[in-house]
Amino acid sequence: MDPNDNPSPNRKEPKNRPPAMARALLVWLVLMALMVSVYQIVTQNGGKQDPIPYNPDFLALVKGGRIASCELTSDLSGQSAIRGELKDIDVEKGQPQSFRVLAPITEDLIRELTDAGVPFSFKPQNSMLWNILSSTVPLLIVFALIYFFFYRNMAAGSRGAFSFGKSRARLMSRDSNKITFKDVAGVDEAREEVQEIIDFLKDPKKFQKLGGRIPKGVLLVGPPGTGKTLIARAIAGEAEVPFFSISGSDCVEMFVGVGASRVRDMFEQGKKNAPCIIFIDEIDAVGRSRFSGIGGGHDEREQTLNALLVEMDGFDAQEGIIIIAATNRPDVLDPALLRPGRFDRQIVVDLPTLEGREAILKIHSRKVKLSDEVELRNIARGTPGFSGADLANLINEAALLAARRNADAIGPKDLEEARDKVRWGRERRSRKLDDKEKRMTAIHECGHALALALTEGTEPLHKVTIIPRGRALGATFQLPEKDRYTESRTQLKGMIVGAMGGRVAEQLVFGEITTGASQDIKHATHVARMMVTEFGMSDLLGPQYFGTREELLFLGREVSRSNDISPETARLIDSEVKRLIDEGLAAATRLLTEHRATLEKMADLLVEKETLDAADIDDIIHHGRIRTARERKDAAAEEAATTAPAPAPAPAAAAEGPADASDTPTVLPAP
Repeated sequence: MDPNDNPSPNRKEPKNRPPAMARALLVWLVLMALMVSVYQIVTQNGGKQDPIPYNPDFLALVKGGRIASCELTSDLSGQSAIRGELKDIDVEKGQPQSFRVLAPITEDLIRELTDAGVPFSFKPQNSMLWNILSSTVPLLIVFALIYFFFYRNMAAGSRGAFSFGKSRARLMSRDSNKITFKDVAGVDEAREEVQEIIDFLKDPKKFQKLGGRIPKGVLLVGPPGTGKTLIARAIAGEAEVPFFSISGSDCVEMFVGVGASRVRDMFEQGKKNAPCIIFIDEIDAVGRSRFSGIGGGHDEREQTLNALLVEMDGFDAQEGIIIIAATNRPDVLDPALLRPGRFDRQIVVDLPTLEGREAILKIHSRKVKLSDEVELRNIARGTPGFSGADLANLINEAALLAARRNADAIGPKDLEEARDKVRWGRERRSRKLDDKEKRMTAIHECGHALALALTEGTEPLHKVTIIPRGRALGATFQLPEKDRYTESRTQLKGMIVGAMGGRVAEQLVFGEITTGASQDIKHATHVARMMVTEFGMSDLLGPQYFGTREELLFLGREVSRSNDISPETARLIDSEVKRLIDEGLAAATRLLTEHRATLEKMADLLVEKETLDAADIDDIIHHGRIRTARERKDAAAEEAATTAPAPAPAPAAAAEGPADASDTPTVLPAP
């Protein structure tokens, strides 16, 4: 271990003094500059200088006897020159005129001056000093600039340019961190679990008097965008203690041993500022499993992980240091990192529920202006599977859309368009479709909508559109009434029927099929195979698991995969998958054949309006047309009055007569 990695707290080093390595490097640079200067001087003086021709004007002055006196000298650059005074008087200054001529000092020049009777003298100068200065000073200036910009900038925060082993953890103070649990929603369970940590940091005696031990480490696990880092910042904001934040990638460098040194220094800083919180974001960058299975594995990342494991065992929980880490890949972490005593508690930060999404939307909508018509509950219903980051992006996109149309507030249409844009992409109205292709797309999407609407166990429809979005020419959207965590066999079969509706509609109306059903077939095959191999919903194979192993190969835990399914079982699985898809195809064919008139009517209206909402689809199915808003309002009032409890039930109710069979659609159970 390098003693410079973990200096003693009692050792005082002089301030603003560069490290020994920096001083040695500076001395070597100066010596190299001097050697280069001496080499240039030797090479310049050793060469033969070409003669310089006389200046004709100067020779005329000499022969004319106009030079009063002169001095033969050499300047700092090493070139010889003649300077002196003329006999001519400068009228303005009242003094003899001076001159300076560059000329080589030769015997011919001395003879010319002697013959003309010009008094002269020699004043030689040493050019060695000038050569040294001209060669050394520029290099010293460059080195000084390098020292100033490189060392001084890196020395900020008491970290030198060569102090690679110092921790890069950023200390976040209470003034800079304004986030509390008021800014966190949709993670109530995680909030309750971390509340104990906050109480311990505020009042440790509350837990110590009962003999309890607060967890050393807390691992936040969840999909990307669910708010793991936000929870850690909220903990620091609530606890009002020093908060050290570092990324897992900051601990790994190209130099071996740097990461381990940074880990040790980080924990040393934590001990000096206890009680405190150390937050390691994306810990999977440094905490991956050490067992590679192939060859060696003693690399820089493994050394850093070993140092982290040792440090987490080396301090006592009573010191008040809490380690919080976040990752979305807990499956690749080393088992030694997850054992009790290091990360004692794992908190799952899952995707928000319906109520959680509504609460998150309320938080993000504080900074924007919503119209009175906006109901965040409906937006939350239409965003299953959205994370907190997705919802924040949705509100931002809605604000941009409203600003683009110069609106005073964000309306429901803006939020709906933003939701579709975040999930499926922006509308591509530039993709022009001819009449035939547009009608074929409308028939396909109406086949989906009608099959879903008339099949038991499917989610309610939201809208159908033929406006291209993303890579799709059209789409059929569903709006779940609530979050569902399990699916029944009836619901899964209903998904297959709905997926086959588009292909069946094309076959019925046009007598041919297109490539537009490729994703539908893929989705239906996936659902059917999951039913057979993982959910045990096949009567022939029974409740058995035939799923493939999903062990990560790069971990080295499973280099050679073995197939546990016999060829006969594989054929049975394929036949069961085909049977489920054929049943869904047959059910969709029966439904759409029986309601073909409704299918074509819906397609005509979809071509005309480009988008049909749930109320429009319901009107077409039950009334054969789209009712006006007044008709829908009157029908709703009449239905409310009919369903209201009567004070005294009548002995017999008046009937208006049998309803037309064409107005009552047949709802088939899922096959």
